[in-house]
Amino acid sequence: MPDGADSMVCRFQLGLNPASLPHEPIAANHLDANSIMPVIQPRKVILDVDPGIDDAVALTMALFDPRLDVLAVTAVGGNVISEQATGNLQAIVAYLDPPRLPRIGIAPNDTALPEKPFNMHGGDGLGGIDLPRAQLHGGHVAEKVMWETIRANPREVTIIALGPLTNLSRLLRRDPSIAEIIDRVIIAGGTAHGAGNVTPVADLNFYCDPPAARHVIREPLTKSLVPLETTSQVMLEFDFLEQVPDETSRAGLLLRRMLPHTFRAHRQLLGSEGVWLHDVVALVAATNPELFERTAIVADVETAGDLTAGMLVIDRRQVRQQRPNADLFVNCDVSAVKDCILRSLATAAAAT
Repeated sequence: MPDGADSMVCRFQLGLNPASLPHEPIAANHLDANSIMPVIQPRKVILDVDPGIDDAVALTMALFDPRLDVLAVTAVGGNVISEQATGNLQAIVAYLDPPRLPRIGIAPNDTALPEKPFNMHGGDGLGGIDLPRAQLHGGHVAEKVMWETIRANPREVTIIALGPLTNLSRLLRRDPSIAEIIDRVIIAGGTAHGAGNVTPVADLNFYCDPPAARHVIREPLTKSLVPLETTSQVMLEFDFLEQVPDETSRAGLLLRRMLPHTFRAHRQLLGSEGVWLHDVVALVAATNPELFERTAIVADVETAGDLTAGMLVIDRRQVRQQRPNADLFVNCDVSAVKDCILRSLATAAAAT
């Protein structure tokens, strides 16, 4: 179990280490909220997504998480083509109607996605639920929304990248100096031991745009990777469906319409009775890193191999020529991560 993990509690004070809190008695006349618990400012984030059912679940959690100030959400092609990704993102945000609407960035439409061996998300990417379309007027392309948001909040914004790294790569090419004022990047992608799910060695996000993945990994950014092996530790069994919020809330209705498709797809295509929601676990790694073990790595991404394009390559030699350029999330407290997911979904349901 990772140090500091609590299998029963999903902490809602981001980055707070209970061991650092004072243990001396507090005078009775000072028992107010500020003296008992430090005030933690919400973390400013941009969510870059390719919805996708697991992205939609992660969005549902993030938009109502009191620890996160979601300034922008941006779409990228991956699970679905770019136009569908933008349409799904707009529809999800409009349907959930969070108290603070984030800016929405449109997926670039000049990218070509490689062929995928199977489709886990249905024709529309959301399990065929026919979510009402919401037209965005005057929207800007994702990299522009990212650029403006980060420039307006220098050194304060965390990018949580849950899809291919196309948008982030374009942002860094548009303005290389912006790397200096991005607080950090948390990436759902890569395989720690070369065990892929779309190809034998690559996960979907890196496979969809290997040059973008290489570009971002090589940039001098503070970055963390949540690889496939780590997110796959959290398998959600069928009873998970019984624990998600009921259909009396908008969040609950959305979840209960999408998730049955995920269980069917896992059973029919993978022979699994449980499901993996990789992007959801990556979001928990961003909000509750104390539930995971991390290690510093030297990483790169293969771009040219016929069999290995999109593979995350980790230098494990004892003598390395480079300094570590990323953190890798490894083992997690599975029960605590599941608890965090359910609590976040309950928070979303209570607000919708």
